[in-house]
Amino acid sequence: MSTLSERDQKHLWHPLTQHKLHANHIPITKAEGALLYDDQGKAYIDGIASWYTCMYGHCNPHIIKKVTAQLSKLDQVVFSGFTHEPAIEMSEALMRILPDNQQKLFFSDNGSTAVDVAIKMALQYHFNQGNKRSKIIALEQAFHGDTFGAMSVSGLSVYNGPFEDFLLQVDRIEVPTQTNFEQVKTRFEKLLKTGEVAAFIFEPLVQGAAAMNMYEASLLDELIAMARKHQVLCIADEVMTGFGKTGKNFASEYLKNSPDILCLSKSLTGGLVPMALTSCTQAIFDAFYDDALGKGFFHGHTYSANPLGCTAVLAGIELLTSVEMQANIQRIAQQHRAFEKKIKTHPKVKATRHLGVIFALDMAVAMERYGSLRDELFHFFMDRGVCLRPLGNTLYILPPFVISDAQLQKTYQVIEAALERFGN
Repeated sequence: MSTLSERDQKHLWHPLTQHKLHANHIPITKAEGALLYDDQGKAYIDGIASWYTCMYGHCNPHIIKKVTAQLSKLDQVVFSGFTHEPAIEMSEALMRILPDNQQKLFFSDNGSTAVDVAIKMALQYHFNQGNKRSKIIALEQAFHGDTFGAMSVSGLSVYNGPFEDFLLQVDRIEVPTQTNFEQVKTRFEKLLKTGEVAAFIFEPLVQGAAAMNMYEASLLDELIAMARKHQVLCIADEVMTGFGKTGKNFASEYLKNSPDILCLSKSLTGGLVPMALTSCTQAIFDAFYDDALGKGFFHGHTYSANPLGCTAVLAGIELLTSVEMQANIQRIAQQHRAFEKKIKTHPKVKATRHLGVIFALDMAVAMERYGSLRDELFHFFMDRGVCLRPLGNTLYILPPFVISDAQLQKTYQVIEAALERFGN
């Protein structure tokens, strides 16, 4: 009988994969808490919460219970012309934790589509007021997703190379630092003064795919204030950072100037089902509220506001705001600080950084983002029962909030072992 891995190879095409180089994929048959189990029964600590989705732990019983109950009442209904209690209750709960200026929620399916919705909202917001603007400003090295709008505002060419001739008009500025900030402001102001810019999009404080690159809230705050003076909408892509990962419910809470639009997905449903939200201010919604049909926002997804997904979101918010989960976030952050203090002077560590439950270190070794050495590191970790996915020479941890102290210490230990094995 063929193995799961052999059967996989017949028909399945995996993301971010060159199949000629990587034919085999590890079959996972069960997950619980912070652990994944393969078809041989081996357990792996999920050190990245399965791409930052299962923050409350895999198969969280609270979420499963709520969604199971909903499953017997209403599975799916079109959200155009209809509504339902799970969507309404979820919206009310989410508004209690979103930045105060957020008032409206628009559904889609994933982080990339949440960004596409935000971009379309921003472009049409100006168009509806007779002020057509065609450009977006984005940060260098950003990653916002794989659909065309999200690709346009992303800056990692390894993802976008074949499609660059087909993308939206985007101007880029460097990620602000204390060293370059005056130059960044000068370029930003020059772009804003053209009157052609509809929106400024950014990953607040942490650029995930850019190897967990972190920057200061005060610098971003100043850029947002500059954009506001020119009626440029500010879009915070919180797909990765949202729902507690930075130590606050949303990274935007570190800012004095709240964004006009937020993009949410990944841990929105606790990893249970795909869903995304784009939230916005009342002023943005009002620009579409008109007797003219054409001023409406004609964008829609078949599974918008799926009742099961909405129920999972509501259950996740209950967990996120619980005393236990907030204590877990602080516990992990404290252990990250202790590990950083221990490891940052290691001769094979180039740099370290952390925020909330996100920890990253750069190895003092040259490495391609998807090269053979990176693959060796991945298998080194998996062989030792820890799932980590290096971003080039950057090793990072973004674990479920329910990870135990022992599991976290094991994760640190395998990173230390990797430094001894692979560092220069």
